[in-house]
Amino acid sequence: MKRIEAIIASEKVNAVNEALKKAGVGGATILDAKGRGKGEKPRVAGGRGTSAHLAEFSVRANVITVVDDGDVDRVIKAILDAASTGSAGDGKIFVSSVGEAVDIGSKKRSQSGMV
Repeated sequence: MKRIEAIIASEKVNAVNEALKKAGVGGATILDAKGRGKGEKPRVAGGRGTSAHLAEFSVRANVITVVDDGDVDRVIKAILDAASTGSAGDGKIFVSSVGEAVDIGSKKRSQSGMV
């Protein structure tokens, strides 16, 4: 099993979620996040709208799912197709191995397939 974690622009969450559904992903966790990186920093207006400054962080979303090893390339392609604009700051995808998963409701353990 592989854990796929994508840091994307928050306005791309719905498109990525739909792409994951079409790719056959059964579930995902989506968290609101702030981050900084190569992308353009957003401008923030002052209290009365008379001044503006660059925000330290950009608003991002963290999309996490766990898939079988054979599904990794398809899921990455789905995320890239939905989230990429070709610009710096589009985000990152991280893939890591999952040694074991436990379904809390059924208490079933899995080491090679999904629970």
